[in-house]
Amino acid sequence: MNKQRKWYRVDASKRTLGRLATDIAKKLLGKDKAYYNDFWDAGDFVIVENAQQIKVTGKKLADKLYYSYSGYKGNVRKAKLGDVLEKDPTKALKLAVRGMLPKNKLRDQRMKRLKLVVGTSTRYDNFKPVNLYK
Repeated sequence: MNKQRKWYRVDASKRTLGRLATDIAKKLLGKDKAYYNDFWDAGDFVIVENAQQIKVTGKKLADKLYYSYSGYKGNVRKAKLGDVLEKDPTKALKLAVRGMLPKNKLRDQRMKRLKLVVGTSTRYDNFKPVNLYK
């Protein structure tokens, strides 16, 4: 059995946040492989370029909220999607993909294989990534 991990490149410009996140999550899980098992990490690497140009439909920029809780009383922080994208353009996509992966010991390992880039980069070209979308 060949357990080589492939490298995929995705251009996030003009792609919708949720639809892109599902495709990335499938590649990180390795669900398209014949030897996929839920307890075995068989996923691939995914490089996302132009993460700052991702599209969001409807009124989500103003209405969608992200919560973070430190554990202390009264310390629940809320941030709108528009503010999150303005501060860090890659965070919304990272949180969306993280939420689509199974909540188990392998999630952090799978998230390490997700490479998010603002703009384009030649940093990962030596791995010869294949375009996920044609």
